[in-house]
Amino acid sequence: MAFDPASKQHEGGKAFRNLDNSWKALDGIKNSRGLYQKLVLLFLVVGINIVAFYAFSSFLKGQEKDSRHGYSPDQLELKQLGISSNILIVKLGQIKEELRNTQEQLQMAREDLRNTLDQLGDLTRAHLTALQSDPNLEKLSGFENRMPDSAELLTYIEPRKLPLGWNPSLNSDTMTSSVGHRCLEQKEDIKRFMDYAVGGVCPDDEALAQKLLLAGCEPLPRRRCFAHIPSNFSEPYPIPRCHWEGPPDGSIVWTAYDCKSFECLNTRAKRKIFADCLDCFDLNGREKNRWLFESNQLAYTIQEVLDLKPTGSIRIGLDIGGGTGSFAVRMREHDVTIVTTSLNLGGPFNNFIAQRGVLPFFMTIAQRLPFFDNTLDIVHSMHVLSNWIPTETLEFILMDINRVLRPGGILWLDHFFCLRPQLDIYVPMIKRLGYKKLKWGVGEKLDRGRELQEMYVSAVLEKPLKRS
Repeated sequence: MAFDPASKQHEGGKAFRNLDNSWKALDGIKNSRGLYQKLVLLFLVVGINIVAFYAFSSFLKGQEKDSRHGYSPDQLELKQLGISSNILIVKLGQIKEELRNTQEQLQMAREDLRNTLDQLGDLTRAHLTALQSDPNLEKLSGFENRMPDSAELLTYIEPRKLPLGWNPSLNSDTMTSSVGHRCLEQKEDIKRFMDYAVGGVCPDDEALAQKLLLAGCEPLPRRRCFAHIPSNFSEPYPIPRCHWEGPPDGSIVWTAYDCKSFECLNTRAKRKIFADCLDCFDLNGREKNRWLFESNQLAYTIQEVLDLKPTGSIRIGLDIGGGTGSFAVRMREHDVTIVTTSLNLGGPFNNFIAQRGVLPFFMTIAQRLPFFDNTLDIVHSMHVLSNWIPTETLEFILMDINRVLRPGGILWLDHFFCLRPQLDIYVPMIKRLGYKKLKWGVGEKLDRGRELQEMYVSAVLEKPLKRS
């Protein structure tokens, strides 16, 4: 094929104009560092090929003229390639300098952003400190000398910078430990709770911790000490043996309780000692038959409640104030996982629940449920949700239960207790949830006499799939 020098020269000139336009476009986007570098590499490859074409076309055009000056074709080719290489080297040097300048500008911008965020964090902490020290705020809030004199508590709640700086997921550069606001009102108790040897064994103060919880100091602050271990702890019994056989006494730290053994706890009813859940540690008594049979119109069985929903759709749930965990154990026999909330009022309820192979949560009824929205299949409560709870507080609790129940989930109110005149308060409150009644019963509580007008409400309610 014939070689056309004029055509190649025209293509070379056009290519150089395109390259020049490309450099100008590159200058317009060089602020985008990653894209800029990629385009530079691309243009270098294209540019080298264009220059090669142009060199050959120029060479052919001036071959005759340069031959008169004594240059051979090979010498002319080397000369043209040398000139082109020098041009590229100069251009590469310019690009390298521009990249270095861009990197320096980006580094300066990062430093400016970091300094600005640090200043903003300092201003925020200073503002919070000023608010806490404002006497008018203390007067309005009812706090005086809000912060207990406890170095370890201050160490715990002090906001701290994240080691790696700003965290986009947290949208913050600090971490702040949580503590219940009522802890600041229980000054002497919280000071005692946080008075310990760092790295040593924690004080034997379970009763103090529970006292703080019941006073609204929830969640409690964490501590940097080791919890007490029972003196004669042994491995838990395997499943299913542990479900209906109580643990040995040596697995419990008994110092917080009047009884020092399970035998003592199981005889409280005979000794006419007043306490909640008098016989629930006795797994061979009434506990073993709960939710298995319908003893009356208000005592629903687990099987009949599960049959109200498609098979397998009830998988996870919560039992509020679940005593020693018998409901969770029975549900586990139906392949349902239940978390049981409980305190240790008069006995080691949380330890006992865990020894039975189900999950305990040590928390009060007043705390916001530690579950995300629309996640649980079932929430159950027997006796605990009743008229002993302030009316407004009870309404908050019911709405929080609604929050964590998934659409189509089940709320099982098991023997909700109130007086007959109070039915006009609680029944409308329950109905305001807008749940479908799958089971509903109202009956008299007669164990202390009809004249007291004590009533039970048992209900199995289904959360709607949509909220209009």
